[in-house]
Amino acid sequence: MNHIRIHLFDQVLSLHSASGQEIARYRVSTAAKGAGQQMGSHCTPLGSHRIRARIGRGAALNTVFVGRRPTGEIWTEELSRTYPARDWILTRILWLCGNEPGFNRLGQVDTMRRYVYIHGTPDSVPMGIPGSIGCVRMRNRDIVDLYDRVDAGTPVQIEAR
Repeated sequence: MNHIRIHLFDQVLSLHSASGQEIARYRVSTAAKGAGQQMGSHCTPLGSHRIRARIGRGAALNTVFVGRRPTGEIWTEELSRTYPARDWILTRILWLCGNEPGFNRLGQVDTMRRYVYIHGTPDSVPMGIPGSIGCVRMRNRDIVDLYDRVDAGTPVQIEAR
């Protein structure tokens, strides 16, 4: 099974084959507040995770999701100006679940209950620098490519370095 490694320091997500060979690399944007596990921290959680759910199969590029459901909107600059405070979740969602009880699973550190995703974002959002409120943001074409290469259950390792 393929697996994912996310390096917060480098702002890179890499996809690896079962044998460990890197097969894809993408620039990402993780939390502006850095790494952290706590509910409400707006930080990107560290450690061993897995993809709990894949959401958005077949959705058009820039499809807007709220509460993991498509709104019927397609993101545009005009829509963005109309709703300037929205945290745009676009195109596809890979919902993460922690594997380490007490660290990133259960209680006040539960990655899934924090709604931490790997997801698409407007192409105007910079990649390679932290800027999210906890999720891992990707270019829309990149999240489609990644989505098509992984399954629910795919391991995801998030590292500070």
